[in-house]
Amino acid sequence: MLGLVREMVIAYLFGATGLVSVFRVAATIIQTLYDFLVGGMVSAALVPVFSDYATRHEELWRVASIVVNTLAIFLALAVLVLEFFAPQLVWLLGSGYDAELQHAAVEMLRLVLPAVFFLGMSGIVTGLLYALKRFTFPAFTTAAYNAGIILVALALTPIFGITSLIVGILVGSAAQVLLQLPALREARYHFAVDFTHPALRKILQLYAPVVAGLSISVVSVVIDRNLASHTGAQSLAWMQNATVLVQLPLGLVATAVSFAILPTLSSQSSVSSIQYSVSSSRTTEHRTLNTEHFQSTLAFGIKLVLLLVLPATVGLFVLARPIVALLFERGAFTPADTTATALALQCYLFGLPFAAIDQPLVFAFYARKNTLLPNLVQFVAVAIYLVVALALMRPLGFIGLVLANSAMLTGHALIMLGLTHARLGGLGGQGVLALTLKVLVASGAMGAVVFGLAHLFDSIVLQVVVAILTGGAMYLALLRVLRVHEAAQVWASVLTRLRR
Repeated sequence: MLGLVREMVIAYLFGATGLVSVFRVAATIIQTLYDFLVGGMVSAALVPVFSDYATRHEELWRVASIVVNTLAIFLALAVLVLEFFAPQLVWLLGSGYDAELQHAAVEMLRLVLPAVFFLGMSGIVTGLLYALKRFTFPAFTTAAYNAGIILVALALTPIFGITSLIVGILVGSAAQVLLQLPALREARYHFAVDFTHPALRKILQLYAPVVAGLSISVVSVVIDRNLASHTGAQSLAWMQNATVLVQLPLGLVATAVSFAILPTLSSQSSVSSIQYSVSSSRTTEHRTLNTEHFQSTLAFGIKLVLLLVLPATVGLFVLARPIVALLFERGAFTPADTTATALALQCYLFGLPFAAIDQPLVFAFYARKNTLLPNLVQFVAVAIYLVVALALMRPLGFIGLVLANSAMLTGHALIMLGLTHARLGGLGGQGVLALTLKVLVASGAMGAVVFGLAHLFDSIVLQVVVAILTGGAMYLALLRVLRVHEAAQVWASVLTRLRR
């Protein structure tokens, strides 16, 4: 939610200008570097490896210290090197901008690069806490990051202009680290660097395929941003505003659920490997039982994602223009910006449900310590993006790039579903298809009602508020009529937590 407020503040203060677009270039480089150096490691390697040591705290603290120290050295060196190559990085992602905008982007990038170090440290701590199944403090890291940007931008924009956003990123990334440290009060930090430690080797072994997959992802981001710079100075600003609205349900639902089930999936996979070595006469029985538990955990995660993401997709599509206008159309953000952003949002939404189920599927392979296959799929997905983008960019402009992104996400998810069936036993017998059909019916009916309600009011606020409240109530009622048991489970869980 604070991420949404962040984008509203940026739109209010700076609109959707070329300067905002090159700020997006600098921010994209920071996020991409973090994902490449540490972010992908959290789910693929850190959580599974740290989970193996979760019951042996003394050894866990030593392993965690070695990982922190090693990556701190590496990240510091990376920041220094990238400061030197900032102009080349900006040109790769924004060669279509004029010289003045490119110069501004280089200055922004050089100021913000130290944020990569703080984000990296935060990612390591997050992985450690997830392995210990401590989710509260990591859940607020993104909020701390966004709050830093919001507060600094509001306070310092009259003095520093758009540079205040850069300062906000630095403050927010440092706040992520500080916020999580209280959850590790009992940790014992060691001043140790041991490149031969088995845990470090295992992390590198698991992360190697991820690096390959992320490399191709980095290439796709570079191409996407570079192509966007050739479709107009404002295109990237419009695309980013739309992306934030798509990322809201992804972050609230898909990412949260995926990280919540990852430690359990990792534990179930670890139990399987231990039992395999105990007794050859009992191997088949124990592996079958554990596979059922693994599939049940994964299936429930996917069903929960579908239960929440599909109605969000329909609602956002139907209410795209009034939602964009309500959130962004003020200050420097014009009605023309609203029209372009709303269209981009609707085109991004075609890929949202697929992106949502893709995350738990990828994490399931990571839990089995198979990081190779999901990242091989990334090569195919980027190829899909390139084919669609090059075909649609000329006739449709930046909307062609948006549709190419949706095609890439859809292709990746469908291939991962096939691999899940072939390598992990699939999701058969878990009721995923039945739930999907029921949720589609409920979401479609809700969408029709929301569409009608949105045209009854002149006020944008009433259009959005009345449509969301009425549509939400109708969706919940239809889930009950259709006997969607997973919805009842979620509701019971919420009530239990509230009573506590």
